[in-house]
Amino acid sequence: MNPYISLAKAAVENYIRKKKIIEPPKNLPKDFFTKKSGVFVTIKKRKEIRGCIGTYLSTKENLAKEIIFNAIAAATEDYRFGQIQKEELPCLSYTVYILNKPELVKEIGELNPKKYGIIIKTVPIHYSDRAEVMFNGHTPPKSGLLLPDLDGIDTVEQQISIACQKGGINPLREKIIIYKFTVEKYQ
Repeated sequence: MNPYISLAKAAVENYIRKKKIIEPPKNLPKDFFTKKSGVFVTIKKRKEIRGCIGTYLSTKENLAKEIIFNAIAAATEDYRFGQIQKEELPCLSYTVYILNKPELVKEIGELNPKKYGIIIKTVPIHYSDRAEVMFNGHTPPKSGLLLPDLDGIDTVEQQISIACQKGGINPLREKIIIYKFTVEKYQ
């Protein structure tokens, strides 16, 4: 088992069994302690999603802690599912996505749902004439994220539609901006 999956699994199992957050093991590869990145953790039970939560930018001091906290959140805080129970632990599989920095999409033609994930945000922003986006100090009230290369999502239109649904966004009535990102995926 690769170290990304081992860490996510250990974090979930320890938390579900003992209600304790593990410390990153010292024998992890160096980049777990030096790199910062957004991370999503997907947990499946017999090929059905049981939880998926993450951050598209880093929120913790290193990659190891980002994986630990997002794995626990996927197991306990995904509003679509109840908290994972001890009896389920042997039936679970994990996928860890390490997200690269999101980039503003200037044209829909840049998107490819097999290669890029997307973040869609509503627009309380100002566009400059150089196509740069500047937030006006307010958090966008709505946003939706969709990871790349998901089963059943084959077109850009499907990807945008689902990301908007996840964020409660009506793209016909609300102005949106789209960011794209790539991932390193570990299963």
